[in-house]
Amino acid sequence: MRIQGLIAATFSTFNEDGSLDLSLIPRLVDKLISEGVQGVFICGTNGEGPNLTSEERMTIAEAYVKAVNKRCLVLVHVGHPSIAEARKLAVHAKKIGADAISAVAAFYFKPASVNNLVDCMAEIAAAAPDMPFYYYHIPVITGMGIDMLEFLRLAEGKIPNLAGIKYTAATLHEYQACLNYKNGRFDILYGYDELLLPALAVGAQAAIGSTYTFAAPLYLKVMAYFREGKIAEAQQMQLHAINMIRCLSRYSPIPTQKTIMKLMGMDLGPCRLPLVSLSAQQEQDISNYLQEIKFAAVLKEAASNA
Repeated sequence: MRIQGLIAATFSTFNEDGSLDLSLIPRLVDKLISEGVQGVFICGTNGEGPNLTSEERMTIAEAYVKAVNKRCLVLVHVGHPSIAEARKLAVHAKKIGADAISAVAAFYFKPASVNNLVDCMAEIAAAAPDMPFYYYHIPVITGMGIDMLEFLRLAEGKIPNLAGIKYTAATLHEYQACLNYKNGRFDILYGYDELLLPALAVGAQAAIGSTYTFAAPLYLKVMAYFREGKIAEAQQMQLHAINMIRCLSRYSPIPTQKTIMKLMGMDLGPCRLPLVSLSAQQEQDISNYLQEIKFAAVLKEAASNA
């Protein structure tokens, strides 16, 4: 499997009481496809997958597959502290017609070695042996900052359906090495939006990120400028993205991004504890900051010049 372009790591869609609001998913999918994303990554970090029950995750996956209707890729995150639950989610993803599955390492009882991690991922991937499987490398969350080249070396013999890695880390030297492992055998998707341009410089062809859910045209312009050799223009466009991303650390990143979606006219509902939605004052602060950096104007210009 080889993915090109952007995959949007989508956010949860909740009613005010915290229950699922599936009615928002078709509109969100239509928006993303119209903006040029090549797929959606669901029930991951930004989708609050760990805050959902397995039944809720399966319900969400079904809603996305139906809404997408084969117009773009659907990657389902099935990672779970319980391998048995992860396998159940993988079987379900295959059954409903998703395009690929992905899983993080267990983040409570953590794998003790690369071999241990590979064995865990092999168990999950084997539940849907005909589906492309991506290991979700996000050490800042899982605490599993292990050697990804060693992972590929060991996993290629134990995970026949291993498609690659969702590589969400700032270690670009290792990312580049993974891209070039055995002449590019695996699909290594980059996962830090703020480092998209540097990732392109070392060979990235595809990326998965949360801010692509509301700012895809900006990043697609970064990619277009890079392909055209317009490096200064690509740098400027990437800087616009970084200026926006800088506000995410003012409060909790996921609730802040859902606030940005709300400010742009798509209220996806609250977050679930321990995540807490921003207060009215905090929302106004984010709104003021985005106005200061002229984010809406930049995004509109990027979209119009696509």
